[in-house]
Amino acid sequence: MIPGPGESLETTDYHCAGEPFRILDVGPMEGATVGDRREWAMSNLDDLRRFLVNEPRGHADMYGGFVVPPDDPEGDLGVVFFHKDGFSTACGHGTIAIVTWAIDTGLITAGGDTVDVVVDVPSGRLPTVAGLHEGRVSSVRFRNVPSYVSATDLDVQTSIGRLQINMSFGGAFYASVDLNGTGLSADRSSLDQLISVGRQIRTALDGSPTVVHTPDDRLSGLYGTIFHETIGDSPLHQRNVTIFADGQVDRSPCGSGTSARLALIHQAGHLRIGDPFLNEGIAGGVFEGRVTATSEAGVVTTIKGSAHKHAVSSFSLDPDDPIGLGFQLR
Repeated sequence: MIPGPGESLETTDYHCAGEPFRILDVGPMEGATVGDRREWAMSNLDDLRRFLVNEPRGHADMYGGFVVPPDDPEGDLGVVFFHKDGFSTACGHGTIAIVTWAIDTGLITAGGDTVDVVVDVPSGRLPTVAGLHEGRVSSVRFRNVPSYVSATDLDVQTSIGRLQINMSFGGAFYASVDLNGTGLSADRSSLDQLISVGRQIRTALDGSPTVVHTPDDRLSGLYGTIFHETIGDSPLHQRNVTIFADGQVDRSPCGSGTSARLALIHQAGHLRIGDPFLNEGIAGGVFEGRVTATSEAGVVTTIKGSAHKHAVSSFSLDPDDPIGLGFQLR
């Protein structure tokens, strides 16, 4: 899969609220579902992942997705997500970007003011609705897999003191930390400390029974920590920094993380069904989230955002390049 002498690999790059998403189709992968194809990619495409995300072609916070077929004819397309440390189970900003890309490229035919697109991801099926303005995608709203609270008031010792952690699932497991009283803020001024503390929390809780996904163990494990603060209440408006994988910083408000936050906020009684929740990321972009229904499996949430194309790149690998598949400095 890595381009040989004289070969190149073309990608299309979008960003969603500032978070990158590198898109390419590398051909067939083994497996009947996107979840199966993710497992195959983990064993067979890790060198390609490293080639695409490492410096000098990428950076420590790069994200992307391989386009794959859907799980069945009821779906429109599938996507296997990747980042600097591996292959994730869920990615809201990537879902928004891949739907925008699919319409931009004509893979999905669009007409009128909206178009429905069904996307299969490793965590499940995501029905989406793209809004169009003058023929261009202006927004994408996806309905996530059921989100739920797995634990509250966990106590974790960190370098900034003992923190109360709430755990919830939104396609992946996230630890939520209220920054009130910590002396830190969900902005660039606190970023280095948040990265460090996020790594500490992941080390402390990654093996916890609170991050076990019983129906599908492939979704188990603590994916990220969401450091949040409230900046408005009508509608509820929070700002967050999500630290995921090994210290990777989500520039967007984090789509699957927003669903995980909605489960906690709704359970705490701070958000009614249908009420908007504005979630702001470190780069200033905002996702609109809503709890639309409840079920035995958890709350049903929708997340709305927009993505923008910013690059088409052709990557090659000089066989004499000593850097090879690249490097990471963080």
